[in-house]
Amino acid sequence: MASVIAEIDDKMKRFLQAQHLFFVATAASSLDGHVNVSPKGHDTFRIVGPKTVAYLDLTGSGVETIAHLRDNGRITFMFCAFEGPPRIVRLQGRGRVIEQADPEFPDWRKRFPEHDGVRSVIVVELDRLSDSCGYAVPLMSYSGERTQMQAWLDHKGPDGIASYQASHNVSVDGLPGLSSLA
Repeated sequence: MASVIAEIDDKMKRFLQAQHLFFVATAASSLDGHVNVSPKGHDTFRIVGPKTVAYLDLTGSGVETIAHLRDNGRITFMFCAFEGPPRIVRLQGRGRVIEQADPEFPDWRKRFPEHDGVRSVIVVELDRLSDSCGYAVPLMSYSGERTQMQAWLDHKGPDGIASYQASHNVSVDGLPGLSSLA
């Protein structure tokens, strides 16, 4: 059975920190807008407080999460146990985008390991935390991080990454992404 939890306690914190993969879901406000679900990894998730989390947003093929957060702020994280006891945790709340040009960016950025291709830090104030059984989630073993993203970033170089981010700064619904690139 699913249960609602008041805040991130020690047990949930251990579970969340042990996961190598999480998913982020957002949606545009428009009724004909799209829902976006993105997988995240590379040690980019942090628990900031009992009802606050953040993740390091890396350059990707689109800018949906950033655009949707600017549109309405709604965001859901989902963590699944692929190893060990079955469990699914959903964290729902309101997020904000902290761009590299924002004065508070350096303080947020230092919470994460070094990564190339950083676009922003997403900070979320949670208003609903829940967990459920996860009985239907398959067992899978973690075998490491993929190397293709770093190889792509190395090939592009800093100027190429900046150009790529600027040319991919509008969501599929036509919503703006990073304000510093608009």
